[in-house]
Amino acid sequence: MILQDLIQTFQDVDDQTRMDILLDHAGKLPALPPVYEAQMQAGIARVPECMTPVFLWIEKTPEGLLDIHAHVAQEAPTVAGFMGLLRQTLQGQPVALAANLPTDLVHQMKLDGLLRMNRTVGLSAMIARIRRQAQQLMAM
Repeated sequence: MILQDLIQTFQDVDDQTRMDILLDHAGKLPALPPVYEAQMQAGIARVPECMTPVFLWIEKTPEGLLDIHAHVAQEAPTVAGFMGLLRQTLQGQPVALAANLPTDLVHQMKLDGLLRMNRTVGLSAMIARIRRQAQQLMAM
């Protein structure tokens, strides 16, 4: 799924379908590899702006493509769904795609009217983290 397809899908459906899509992707984040699990337990890579515990690692493969690992607490299926969609869209793509994610992606996907303000702040913080780390990777 490319980014524009993701945005268009969310723009073309009603609120209930948007929520269904998020919830459908909540369980699609793969388990963390052990190295990240240990870092998560140590509090490394947490997105502090999220009320829900979200941990996010953005790396570049030797081929210059994105490698994303994330963990979202089970009690936040909408946040997990959003992260699952982002990972599905960005994994294995050029780093520049993540570095240039729209800062208003939550709005473009019409999630800001669907979710509570604290959730949308957290989702926007996840986007900002991905953008920032991808920009750093591009500079390397």
